[in-house]
Amino acid sequence: MLVELLKRGELTVAVYGLGYVGMALSAAWTLAGARVIGVDVDAVKVEKLNNGVVEYPERDVVEVLLPAVKNGRFTATTDGVVASIRSQAKIVAVPVFLKKSATSVEVDFSALISASKAIGAGLKKGDLVIIESSVPPGTTEEVVKPVLENTSGLEAEEDFFLAYSPERIMVGHALKDIVENYPKVVAGVGPKSTEEAAGLYRLVSKKGVVVLNSAKEAEFEKLLEGVYRDVNIALANEMAKLANALGISFRKAREAANSQPYSHVHKPGSGVGGNCIPVYPYFLMWVAAKYGVDLPLTRAARAINERQPSEVAFAAVRAMLKNRVNPATAKIAILGLAFRGDVDDPRESPTYGIISTLLNIGIRPEQIVVHDPYIKQDPQLAKWGIAIFQDLEAAVKGADAVVVSTDHTVYRIEASRIAKLMRTPLIVDARGVLVPDVEIYSIDGGRWP
Repeated sequence: MLVELLKRGELTVAVYGLGYVGMALSAAWTLAGARVIGVDVDAVKVEKLNNGVVEYPERDVVEVLLPAVKNGRFTATTDGVVASIRSQAKIVAVPVFLKKSATSVEVDFSALISASKAIGAGLKKGDLVIIESSVPPGTTEEVVKPVLENTSGLEAEEDFFLAYSPERIMVGHALKDIVENYPKVVAGVGPKSTEEAAGLYRLVSKKGVVVLNSAKEAEFEKLLEGVYRDVNIALANEMAKLANALGISFRKAREAANSQPYSHVHKPGSGVGGNCIPVYPYFLMWVAAKYGVDLPLTRAARAINERQPSEVAFAAVRAMLKNRVNPATAKIAILGLAFRGDVDDPRESPTYGIISTLLNIGIRPEQIVVHDPYIKQDPQLAKWGIAIFQDLEAAVKGADAVVVSTDHTVYRIEASRIAKLMRTPLIVDARGVLVPDVEIYSIDGGRWP
């Protein structure tokens, strides 16, 4: 069994996709005693890694991988076939994307299929393939398995093992999530595959393994985690709107509600970003349509959260009008480009929606500046002609309106420290992070324009 190879330090694991998830997985398997080959299509990233340049927002991942590069326990390559030949276990963490149009939403499996073909070309008897990418239920058996079998000429469960084990991480503490914080969910395409994958992950995850009945069940479980949060955030956004109309503090009401053990109301905000929560509902709706099942609650929650950046933009405009600030000439500073606090990831960030709405109603790009302590440049902002700052004082100096869009720790300060730098001290806190020692508009504080 592969477990014995790992115990002896002789197992080689190939990790396909060296993004936030893949890098953390590489560190986790390195910690468990495996040799790791990282596979990525980005030749520049691969070269940097092989030269000992590990760029990752978590120090513990860097501290694990740097010495592994030096002693040869971690290498990177763009050649997925060679990596498959040289490894006994293959972990797939490449993204599965959505292709949206005005009339439809389709799932783009191209990266997953490409990785599967490379793996299949080097697949050997006794090897194990584990899919960790978030995918629509049925993907492992209906998309990945045929590609592996057709490319390799081998049969899953008889010649090689195939399982699904969803990544369950949050960037900022991804390595700890894998190794310490949560059990790994595992399910194979058959009992042999389940046993191989679960046995290995018991040596990686200190919280153990949760074994499910099928790969499809495990795929569904991962999406269920995300859609729960999407629906809950939509509820929070909707109820915060009502609380503000009533002139009461949603924050205090939420805290009181959550003192009861069966209530877990989330926080309202500027929207939902990242490549996970905004995507999972569409995966579920896509597969549900195949079975003739309607998901009205899931669809409604997604619509609420997708409207939220525009709601924030219009709130900022209303606040300006109420305070006799002309939106056509105002300097507007938006705090935060990352989709979540204390990360450098802007994918699907609500900030883009806020800016897009402001531009669509006639605000000029030169009126808008963005601040983010973790992001130095951004292609979309550059396309719009909008400047991004890493110096908070420089960004808000002389501003007529400030909109807090991301809950970075650096924004957990007294609002007066920002207000004193502004031309007009008009602050719209869409994340409820500022300390309101002066009058501001806060989404959860009972006063919202």
